[in-house]
Amino acid sequence: MSRLDDLRPAPGSKRGRKRVGRGYSSGHGGHESGRGTKGQNSRSGVTVRPGYEGGQTPFWMRFPKRGFINVGRVEYAVVNVGDLDAHFAAGDEVSLDILIRRGLVKSPHRRLKVLGEGELSKCLIVKADRFSRTARAKIEAAGGRIETGPAAADSRSGEEA
Repeated sequence: MSRLDDLRPAPGSKRGRKRVGRGYSSGHGGHESGRGTKGQNSRSGVTVRPGYEGGQTPFWMRFPKRGFINVGRVEYAVVNVGDLDAHFAAGDEVSLDILIRRGLVKSPHRRLKVLGEGELSKCLIVKADRFSRTARAKIEAAGGRIETGPAAADSRSGEEA
């Protein structure tokens, strides 16, 4: 019967830490001393940054850069009046939140623009940030109403007009 104060690991199951880089008498050959390589990676404390190519001109500098990213660009979710005609009943209210819920617009967009592609035969109340000329004409010709500006922002949180 074994006791708790007499427990020991099985013989040969525990091994000491390999102390590399300690010369010929360490038992690791001396030449690379257990580090496996010569040069920068054999030194202690080495950290080679990602993308470093050993002094060769790096990938990101070898090729020309073109264009720029306009950080002030305003992205609009776009929907056509033909889509509104197909997915809404007469007299319905259309806004960005409703379009997101119905799956006509992906959610990261914060502004909506209505374009004039397709036909509109229903009277709709459309709330959006922008309208094309043809979309505006088609909505009003069908007896609908358009709303722009802060009143059309609905419950979009954190946005000011």
